[in-house]
Amino acid sequence: MKNTALSHVHEALGAKMVPFAGYNMPVQYEGVTAEHLTVRSGVGVFDVSHMGEFLVEGEQALTLIQRVTSNDASKLEIGDAQYSCFPNDQNGIVDDLICYRVKEHTYLLVVNASNIEKDWNWISKHNEGIGAELKDVSDNYSLLAIQGPKAIEAMQSLTSIDLAEIPFYKFKVADFAGCEHAIISATGYTGSGGFEIYVRNEQAEQVWNKVFEAGADWGIKPIGLAARDTLRLEMGYCLYGNDINDTTSPIEAGLGWITKFTKDFVNSDSLKAQKEEGITRRLVAFEFNERGIPRQGYDIVDAEGTKIGEVTSGTMSPSLGKGIGMGYVNRPHTKRDTEIFIQVRKKQISATIIKLPFYKG
Repeated sequence: MKNTALSHVHEALGAKMVPFAGYNMPVQYEGVTAEHLTVRSGVGVFDVSHMGEFLVEGEQALTLIQRVTSNDASKLEIGDAQYSCFPNDQNGIVDDLICYRVKEHTYLLVVNASNIEKDWNWISKHNEGIGAELKDVSDNYSLLAIQGPKAIEAMQSLTSIDLAEIPFYKFKVADFAGCEHAIISATGYTGSGGFEIYVRNEQAEQVWNKVFEAGADWGIKPIGLAARDTLRLEMGYCLYGNDINDTTSPIEAGLGWITKFTKDFVNSDSLKAQKEEGITRRLVAFEFNERGIPRQGYDIVDAEGTKIGEVTSGTMSPSLGKGIGMGYVNRPHTKRDTEIFIQVRKKQISATIIKLPFYKG
């Protein structure tokens, strides 16, 4: 079991620690609901240093990225970030990721912790014959996600740049909390604004401490992975291993917007045909019409009790006070406002398909 540079800090704070993707990670501190609402109304900090980071460099860097990712990285200017995925050759997804253009021929790919080895092998395989320079720097960097509507004002004293001037999905390499060269990225997984800060491991504890000193007047709190999951689900953000995996296509998952057929990429012909010919199932969002909590793996059925799909993510929404979830449903049951039923043990609970996000702020 690996530790992040901050695992001992979380333990000292009394966090409940759990194994996650091979790392010893804080799942909660004071409780999921309290932590969730802190991020929605104020500012909270996640240690997500378990995430993977690959540097792709050299004159062939863009060629490789264009080959293995679904989005069009040629549109990226220096300082841009882009959400994308690695399609596999079976109409599924190897992983989802964020691609940062750091310099003219330098890109940073940030991937899911549980997929670091799989992703590295996949991208290395497709680099044969292309010759981009690849470096797995996952073990060298720490990542803090400082999220919430008060993040800008709480963190402004820690940097010389104007945080309010960094648009969504843009980033700056600048000073932060005593580090000369941090990546300050206006990205996140919560839907409540804020930043993700990349620093070297040896700087992580110093940055953590300064972040909490600077944010004290704004009620800043540490937040665990459990609240990260409820926050992302309220926004309808996909979680790899739940809502997307090796057998779900980006078209089925509603990720057509990051699947650009203006270029050739792994399996692009097959995915283009899927888009043009139509799909037999689709990822939908639903909310319960009565009390109950949907969970991953629960059956989705129609009014006659016939199985039409399966829940991929579900929770009791702390912001809305009702059960919400996502799941793949067979056509023709995927239209908005359709009533479906979730099989919760022996009971079928009524739910309605809705448009994302669940939480509208």
